[in-house]
Amino acid sequence: MTSVLPETMTAIVIEAPGGPEVLKPATLPVPAPGAGEILVKVEAAGVNRPDVLQRRGMYNPPPGASPLPGLEVAGTVAALGPDVSGWSVGDPVCALVAGGGYAEFCVAPAPQCLPVPKGLSAAEAAGLPETFFTVWTNVVDRGRLQAGERFLVHGGSSGIGTTAIQLAKARGATVFATAGSAEKCQACLDLGADVAIDYREQDFLAVVKEKTGGRGVDLILDMVGGDYVARNIDALAVDGRQVSIAFLKGSKVEIDLQKVMAKRLTLTGSTLRPRSVAEKGAIATALKAEAWPLIEAGRIRPVIHATFPLARASEAHALMESSAHVGKIVLLA
Repeated sequence: MTSVLPETMTAIVIEAPGGPEVLKPATLPVPAPGAGEILVKVEAAGVNRPDVLQRRGMYNPPPGASPLPGLEVAGTVAALGPDVSGWSVGDPVCALVAGGGYAEFCVAPAPQCLPVPKGLSAAEAAGLPETFFTVWTNVVDRGRLQAGERFLVHGGSSGIGTTAIQLAKARGATVFATAGSAEKCQACLDLGADVAIDYREQDFLAVVKEKTGGRGVDLILDMVGGDYVARNIDALAVDGRQVSIAFLKGSKVEIDLQKVMAKRLTLTGSTLRPRSVAEKGAIATALKAEAWPLIEAGRIRPVIHATFPLARASEAHALMESSAHVGKIVLLA
């Protein structure tokens, strides 16, 4: 099933590894959906840290993925490949993709597509997939967060952080968040965090120990790495878990295994982009059943800091690298 499609589209290409200026608009053929795929007429695409790493030449797409940047899109169904059911041309859709989002059309595996939650704009919906898939699989699946537990997320004002705060709070956790300014800390509190820690002015470990009576937190979602890991271990309670999803301060760390053993800690982590369609589809199914109703009820909302026209993707990347944003940055196709 297809609508009338153009032969070409505008997309953003990476001319060569480098700064934001290497992102350039180009005219490319509209891709065709294969078996089990949906062609999305993109209205909005989320901007994420992995896009920046790809632009710098530090994070290549997995085999078979589009070389174009962009890991999440929202828009409408433009065409259906063979063996796709449950969708019709014109349906509002948002999707997690392994690449190709910075374009007017993007192919997405059908299992990774979700309906746009009622009441959300395309720009808001485009800010959902990457963060919700990431937070769900790491906080709920790997991290095993339970109601009544204490949860700490580093980078609470980021797209991942703003999602993690709201989802953890909705699931009954006490939420701690770190952020880099008083304004960002206030944003975390406004989203439901119980404690917000300005890491430039406060020692997060000392605050956690004080606020928990020395017990520590049960789960930490870490995207910092480096010297934070040893401090995270000190901040965890007995039987605590740390889940690593990035390492802005470095991937090579030194830890004291005696502390890990004495407190029976679990240190784990994951990546999302290289995982199979089946694995991502299972996450999508869980999100539709458990997270999408929370969004439609207004208990969780995507936080959109700024939008840019697709052709100004370089400006969106410059903002991302400045870390001046709270929540998501979105391109409008």
